[in-house]
Amino acid sequence: MKAMVLEQPGRPLVLKTLADVPPGPGEMRIRVEACAVCRTDLHVIDGELEHPKLPLVPGHEIVGVVETLGDDADPSLLGSRVGVPWLGFTCGHCIYCRAGLENLCDQPLFTGYTRDGGFPTHVVADQRFSFGLELADDPVAVAPLLCAGLIGWRALKKTGNAKRIGLFGFGAAAHIIAQISVWQGREIYAFTRPGDIQAQRFAIGLGASWAGGSDEAPDVLLDAAIIFAPVGPLVPTALRAVRKGARVVCGGIHMSDIPQMPYSILWGEREVVSIANLTRADAREFFPIARNAKVKTHTVVYPLEGANEALEDLRHGRLNGAAVLVP
Repeated sequence: MKAMVLEQPGRPLVLKTLADVPPGPGEMRIRVEACAVCRTDLHVIDGELEHPKLPLVPGHEIVGVVETLGDDADPSLLGSRVGVPWLGFTCGHCIYCRAGLENLCDQPLFTGYTRDGGFPTHVVADQRFSFGLELADDPVAVAPLLCAGLIGWRALKKTGNAKRIGLFGFGAAAHIIAQISVWQGREIYAFTRPGDIQAQRFAIGLGASWAGGSDEAPDVLLDAAIIFAPVGPLVPTALRAVRKGARVVCGGIHMSDIPQMPYSILWGEREVVSIANLTRADAREFFPIARNAKVKTHTVVYPLEGANEALEDLRHGRLNGAAVLVP
């Protein structure tokens, strides 16, 4: 099989021909149809997330068709379309798993980080940590839902019943969650890089009530904010934008340092919380909601060998929506 491989953090991916890997017990070998490119992939490739499996095939927003099954795998999966997300395995016995908090497992495996992911032509995955998809689904359109959608949904749930929600960083996750929020009757306030008029127009086109740079502010206080951009200085910015009793949700797995800030902008029972990974229950909730809300993902397609170009476009903010690799 062919794969884009990370040999050392900080270096471009390399196109290689690798030996086919047979599925083990409870696993399935999947022919990859599409894999979206996530900012977490950048964090792994740049070395901001430490101790990746090396060499590593990145990618964790995978859609594909099951071609081969290992022992003890469900035979009904053969020939079906499945999605494979970031969370690739949990131990099942630590205090977090026993409490239903598998996203906080002490001994997890993560797709495209500590086990090979979705930037090859074929990938092996644990059937328990994959999601059934309809054969009629468009693989390219569905791929961003496997992380941007799921993490966005988990972050949105943390805002409770907030009516006015600020989204800081209007990329793949925000453009999905904005659509769901508008469908739910909420108001979205989109904060982009200063001067990014194209992203602001994109947000308004998806139903946002207001869009501007992170150096601007709407004329109302917000009920909650979600920070998708991995930029620590946005935390005090978001706190200044929300009302008393509001919550600021940090939706990324990595963020630059939060700067020193005055206690006064936190006071008033404002809260800052983080989102870690996802659970399979999140997927069971999210996919029906995404269908009912008629979420339309905006994608830019790259061939597998164009992975480095896709990563650079993501790094420099040249995308509206999500990049998707198609082997």
